[in-house]
Amino acid sequence: MFEGFACETVQLRESSAFVRHGGEGPPVVLLHGHPRTSATWHLVAPVLAERGFTVVCPDLRGYGRSRGPAPTADHAAHSKRAVAEDVLSVMGALGHDRFMLAGHDRGGAVALRLVLDHPERVSRVALLDCLPVSEHLSRITPEFATQWWHWFFFAQPDIPERVINADPDGWYHGDPHVMGQENHDEWREAVRNPDVVRAMLEDYRAGLTIDRRHEEADRAAGTRITCPALALWSLRDDLEDLYGDPLKIWSDWAPGIRGHGIDSGHHMAEQAPGPLADALTDFFG
Repeated sequence: MFEGFACETVQLRESSAFVRHGGEGPPVVLLHGHPRTSATWHLVAPVLAERGFTVVCPDLRGYGRSRGPAPTADHAAHSKRAVAEDVLSVMGALGHDRFMLAGHDRGGAVALRLVLDHPERVSRVALLDCLPVSEHLSRITPEFATQWWHWFFFAQPDIPERVINADPDGWYHGDPHVMGQENHDEWREAVRNPDVVRAMLEDYRAGLTIDRRHEEADRAAGTRITCPALALWSLRDDLEDLYGDPLKIWSDWAPGIRGHGIDSGHHMAEQAPGPLADALTDFFG
């Protein structure tokens, strides 16, 4: 995977970030979702590098081979604000002051926080298979609670750790033929690490508490995305089924946002890398 890319661990103030980076040209950051690692981009990142971008793929705080501080009672240590600061520090260490950004799933929540907190650092943002956490929570229906029940299970103290770590292979499912063998092997190793599992759960606990409050404060203050924004979603996932046109929701956060669905299941970087790379190239280019 990632032929021609460098791999390194960047030491940060209170954490460390494993990052892959390669290519030459305008910098683009790709942020993965749950429960993946940066390896999920292995079919997209090299294409973007070949098309003239510097591509940076970090593991989010606590995911994969990145490590963060111990969880805190208020979940601030794993808030999207804290993870966004990690991304800024990584990009600074690599010599990039301003960059373009794409985030998928939980990485999309980090991308949203980063561009709201630091608009001067992001020139364009792509938001993939995601909505603001607060928008999900304001639209809870029996259908949402049934299909996304894991959000509320993950929020429970201690119980999910015991359940998942007792049988990680039974909890997490991945197909090496779809994911790619190396991507699958890296992901499987990560989810069998109890420290990674704890950090991934803290990501969700933060989402329902401190991250939600941050978004609600932004909404009340009228804080919006001011750079060009793109929303993409998987047509074989459930975002449209639950909410209709995602652009109608995103337009309250990013006036002028554009986007479309991609014929894919949820993990579009693995299942539809060509259409995704084309859409990102067109937007970032």
